[in-house]
Amino acid sequence: MSEKVRLGIIGVGNMGTAHIENYLGGKMPEIEITCVADTDKKRLDAAKKKLPDAVCFSDSSSLIRSGLCEAVLIATPHYFHPPIAIEALGSGLHVMSEKPAGVYTKQVRELLKVASKSDKTYTLMLNQRTNCVYRKLKELVSSGKYGEIRRVSWIITDWFRSQQYYNSGGWRATWSGEGGGVILNQCPHQLDLWQWICGMPARVRAFCHEGKWHDIEVEDDVTIYVEYPNGATGTFITTTGDCPGTNRLEITLDKAKLICENNPRTDKFELYAYELDGSTQEFIRTSDKGFEKLHGKWTDIETDGKNEQHPGVLNAFAAHVLRGEPLVAEGAEGINGLIISNAAFLSSWLGKTVEIPFDEDLYLDMLNEKIKNSKFKKVVNEQVEENMSSTY
Repeated sequence: MSEKVRLGIIGVGNMGTAHIENYLGGKMPEIEITCVADTDKKRLDAAKKKLPDAVCFSDSSSLIRSGLCEAVLIATPHYFHPPIAIEALGSGLHVMSEKPAGVYTKQVRELLKVASKSDKTYTLMLNQRTNCVYRKLKELVSSGKYGEIRRVSWIITDWFRSQQYYNSGGWRATWSGEGGGVILNQCPHQLDLWQWICGMPARVRAFCHEGKWHDIEVEDDVTIYVEYPNGATGTFITTTGDCPGTNRLEITLDKAKLICENNPRTDKFELYAYELDGSTQEFIRTSDKGFEKLHGKWTDIETDGKNEQHPGVLNAFAAHVLRGEPLVAEGAEGINGLIISNAAFLSSWLGKTVEIPFDEDLYLDMLNEKIKNSKFKKVVNEQVEENMSSTY
């Protein structure tokens, strides 16, 4: 085994270029980018200037068959993630895919079936799982220290995008090119974190408003309500139309409330808790005073401060390939956030609550109808450079 993982990047747009910049910055010492592929010649030429020793290909299959890499990183539009991953695994390559795992769950289940029969690694770029704040939340909730979850609320509305953002690419914000809007493009990380920390819901009721704030055919304003197996409830509110936006996650448990928010005045994540003196449910049952409240205290929660993001996920991927060390996330976990987003779409389209598991054939049929019946005329302007340095 070589000392470095020879990596090919498929798709060198905004995200693929960000990975190249991290590599050139020395943030991935056990990776060597040996080749890149993109169907856009301008992007390919730009990547070649940054990586003069890398071999360039105009399509993914040529890179996969080249023998120049032992692993690939897929950073293409969403629909291509599963088929490219399947081809790469079938050719004996390890696979790291950008989010989401795919557009619809049936497509991802086919990929996971292939991955389960392969001796190669398949994983996703779930970089927010490296964030110390979310890792600490996961630890606290999973520990049972504060009892069961009673309510969850995530307002994540700081995804503001102008019309020019949507006009910057023909695939953006279309059912045929992207398969969705804010919950499939901007929010896969948060949907993954939501289920990673709090567990999967049992049922979903959602309202996905299409083209509410922008001239697009997909959703840009969403409210999701969920119910969990233990009776807890949750809401997830997101949009690309609010300015300024909010990023605040509240988890109410039996013995505490955990709050994680991005302070808009300092642009720093803060994690704190209100720790109760006892059990909420027990106090409800036993208190002999009708208006008395259970007391507690506010406390700041310390973390290890580490937030390695994309380089951290790729470094763990390389260490796994080279030495069998743990991944940040197993590939099979990537379908969970997609289950929630697919269920939300289906609920909104049907106008009713959807149980999980839901009818995946019905979802795909309705998505295909959206594509087939689309009369939206997409305006495409000159490609804009997007700042991908955000940790979202």
